[in-house]
Amino acid sequence: MDNLNGKVALVTGGGRGIGRAIALGLAGAGCDVAVSYRERQTDAESAAAEIRAAGRRSTVIQADVSRGAAVAELARAAESGLGPVDILVNNAGMLRVQRMEDIREEDWNEMLAVNLTSCFLLTQAVLPGMRARRWGRILNLSSVAGQAGSVIGLHYAAAKAGMIGLTRSYARLLAKEGITVNAISPALVATEMVVGNPAVKPDMIPVGRFGEIGEVADVAVMLAGNGYITGQTINVNGGYYLG
Repeated sequence: MDNLNGKVALVTGGGRGIGRAIALGLAGAGCDVAVSYRERQTDAESAAAEIRAAGRRSTVIQADVSRGAAVAELARAAESGLGPVDILVNNAGMLRVQRMEDIREEDWNEMLAVNLTSCFLLTQAVLPGMRARRWGRILNLSSVAGQAGSVIGLHYAAAKAGMIGLTRSYARLLAKEGITVNAISPALVATEMVVGNPAVKPDMIPVGRFGEIGEVADVAVMLAGNGYITGQTINVNGGYYLG
């Protein structure tokens, strides 16, 4: 495993849920962490305070990661505050429950912009530095919806499936440059969205319980420290999808 001490990580949507757990996990492994958010500044500031309390540096940056200009500014702000980004965690995303017949073109475009285009834009923004240093880790938070389909929104499933394809493509192109690219695909992890949904029950999962955000974060930290795993989709789903 690579030593992550002093590496700089950028975690989008790092103020709450899985993103926050990953940000704190990377800080625990020795990383300085930039936390981005779109609307919930208080959550992001709280995560950054916890990172600093652990003895690592942290900065908080507001950004709408679906817009190219905002992504470019986010990358510049992260580097200005902490240094060149070594580890990118594309965690920011959105989910809107919609029936197939109710999805409009603008719904489709927004879902892909926030969940998939943002992943491309951020990766492109940090890649030049990673390639120059010949070291980098890119982690994309996909979903079981991208593997098995989704009844809650086919546009969401399409975006998350696209992340997996993007992950594999970048991994093939960058494998000889010291940069690994992997996806993590959770299912029914105990976030606000899952716990607050009365239609979702723990017995839907073969292991009989919801996942914990820390179980996803553990995988992220492992991938950040491993230079031999690339192009993979790591399923953290309690046996829900045996891909």
